[in-house]
This record gives sequence, C-alpha cells and structure tokens, in this order.
Amino acid sequence: MFENIEEGYERRDIYNKDNIEQLSQCYLSMIETIKEDPQREGLLKTPIRAAKAFQFLTHGYGLDPAAILKSAIFHEDSKQIVIVKDIEIYSLCEHHMLPFFGKAHVGYIPNGRICGLSKIPRVVDAFSRRLQLQERLTAQIKDCIQEVLNPMGVAVVIEAQHLCMSMRGIQKQNSVTTTSEFTGAFLKNYNTRQEFMHLIGTKLH
Repeated sequence: MFENIEEGYERRDIYNKDNIEQLSQCYLSMIETIKEDPQREGLLKTPIRAAKAFQFLTHGYGLDPAAILKSAIFHEDSKQIVIVKDIEIYSLCEHHMLPFFGKAHVGYIPNGRICGLSKIPRVVDAFSRRLQLQERLTAQIKDCIQEVLNPMGVAVVIEAQHLCMSMRGIQKQNSVTTTSEFTGAFLKNYNTRQEFMHLIGTKLH
C-alpha cells in the first residue's frame, strides 16, 4: 500500500551503505594525501558527501538500458524519423575521472515498433552515468536502440565539453567534441542522414 506522505510526493535517495563506506575511506585518504586537514570544519563530512556524489554519478552500472526500452514498446506503422534531441548528458571521462557534459541527439526510423519517448533519455542516462568515453557512449546508445527496436535505422550525435581538456592538460575551455554513429537508412542513404542532421540543428520552438 501507499505510505502516508504529508506533501503528496517525496523523492528519496537510497545508497549502498557498504559502497559509501569504502568510497568515504578513499576520499579521506585523498584529503590526507594532499596534506589537508580532514578534521577541518569544512571537510568533516566531505568524504561521505563525495562518496554519495560519486555513487550517484556512476549509478548507470546498476541500470539495464535494454530493459528500459523494452518496458515501453508499442506497435505502430509510422515510417517517419523519430527524434529526441538536446538530451543533456553528464558523464565521467574514464581516463581522468573528470566530467564531460553536453547534449545527445537520438533518432530512429520505426519498423513496426516505437518506444515511449522518455525511454530514450533514460537509455542515454543509463550509459552516461558510468566511467565513459564519448566515442563508446555514442556507440552504446546506437547499439541498444538498434538491437531492441530493430528499426530501419538509428542515428546518434553527441556534442560535449570535456573538463580534462579545459581544466588541465591543453586547457582549451571552448573546445567541443562531436561524435556520431549511424545504422541502416541513416548510414546508407545520404538524404536521410542529412534530414536528421538538419532537424537536430533546427530550432522549431
């Protein structure tokens, strides 16, 4: 039965206690290693806060992207491109464990089946909330949609800024990395691919 929640809705964050404890010890060790005082007021709860943040940022490992898509599949005869664009992505570069963030644009051409629109951003989140490479992330989203829906084609474009390039190393704050993956009609037909690229670049609202 439903719990009696006074305000009608309550969001709860639930963490794996063992993981939080282990991660907290790692962050405590990091603070000590850089010669900071972990007993300083501002740092007293930093290890556990950082541990919870890291577990949230990597919670995609506990999600099944294919199952997310399969939970809302419907039969539909439409043969027109379905696009969900400007999907915010937040991920961690696996090389330096620094964030990269930007937008994903995902399209597919139905082949008798469509999925609930919200499932596409959920799939993007499930793959992005992991230690990632942008190139792999783009391919994983494409492969998941292709394998589950078996559409006539899938198109995925991701544009992202990488803090490992702007905060350190080459320090190019305005650089943007673009990756793309295509299957089926998007890969074989230039006009279909161009229609997708035009639509994701057009402001309709």
